[in-house]
Amino acid sequence: MEQEQNPEIIEQEKPSVDGLTKFVASGIYTGYAPAASGTFGSLAACAFFFIPNFTSVYVIIPATILLFIIGGRVADKMEKVYGQDPSQVTIDEFVGMWISVWFIPFSFLNFGLAFVIFRILDILKPYPAAEFDKRSGGWNIMLDDVIAGIYTNVIIQLALRINLFF
Repeated sequence: MEQEQNPEIIEQEKPSVDGLTKFVASGIYTGYAPAASGTFGSLAACAFFFIPNFTSVYVIIPATILLFIIGGRVADKMEKVYGQDPSQVTIDEFVGMWISVWFIPFSFLNFGLAFVIFRILDILKPYPAAEFDKRSGGWNIMLDDVIAGIYTNVIIQLALRINLFF
């Protein structure tokens, strides 16, 4: 005779994520947007640029590194509940967007272009970003956006050097 399983026990065995992890991993809940969660996460990351001195290299670089470290851990927890590279995780967009503007002079044009270029590269996932995107784990979730952020930064830096922008 088969033993019936207690539904309460089954519910307890399911992995879950605490509220703070959801808040951080989802980029202040932007990951729960009904569509385009990565775009909403990137926009929320841009909101930080309006905090006085946030874009100073002495603030944004340590903040990015800290968020990357935290992000790898919380993204890993979220992946165990929601599956590989879930749309609910947008902390990686914050890190990638912030890297996009390291050492870039603040202007709405520069940062607006960084946003557009970052979103395009995050979607296209140029090599080696696509390689990380195929793999499981919180660090891989973070790394494909780090690469998109680096590529974006290089493009903006080059454009500034050749006076492509006004």
